[in-house]
Amino acid sequence: MSTRFEGKRALVTGAAGGVGQSTVELLTHEGAVVVGLDLSPSDDILACDVSDETSVRAAVEQAAERMGGLDIVVNVAGIDQFRRFEDLDVATWQRHLGVNLTGPMLVSQASLPHLRASKGNIVTIASIAGLRAQPYQAAYCASKAGVILLMKSLALELAADGIRVNTICPGGVQTDLPTNAAAEHPDSDLDWGLLMETAGARYGFMPPSDIADAVAYLASDAASSVTGAVLSVDRGTAC
Repeated sequence: MSTRFEGKRALVTGAAGGVGQSTVELLTHEGAVVVGLDLSPSDDILACDVSDETSVRAAVEQAAERMGGLDIVVNVAGIDQFRRFEDLDVATWQRHLGVNLTGPMLVSQASLPHLRASKGNIVTIASIAGLRAQPYQAAYCASKAGVILLMKSLALELAADGIRVNTICPGGVQTDLPTNAAAEHPDSDLDWGLLMETAGARYGFMPPSDIADAVAYLASDAASSVTGAVLSVDRGTAC
């Protein structure tokens, strides 16, 4: 069994399911002590709304106190709702920005004193929707494009502190996020479930463990010279 994260302390948002849950399981399996943040708390997951500054600061401090510091911060929490642009209300727009863009900003900012002490690193989940346009996803694309450049800016600003900052852009992943979003897709003829089951290798949906593996690489010492990177894990979808 690999112990590449032995002695490391990791914080993972969106930890109750999907990529977040897979990331918690992998880091834990490889020796890390992990505390998750999510709207759905449990024994190892603290309640947190990543779009709320007070909630984030309280949860991050509680996690850091529980683990004795932080070495790794993984921003996974996100939302995605399909809307025709003419039907995109301000509340939906703000919710996308709040969770997908402000959330990683708040969590990274609250974690910064602990990461400075440990010379740790941040890994943030964006999306290929932040690299290329997708219909009915104006809010999602804007929020994910924003978080990519946010993390690139942090990578430059925090380099002097020895803190690495990297971003992953997944393609389609088999989680509740795309399934729930598809239920509101404006194209009523789209059979999203069938697409997930039968899509070819190039465009097929990936298991969340594929993204967790990429997180583990960027968070590990194997990526000690990697910062400011945007890693697409999408089976060539964005090519």
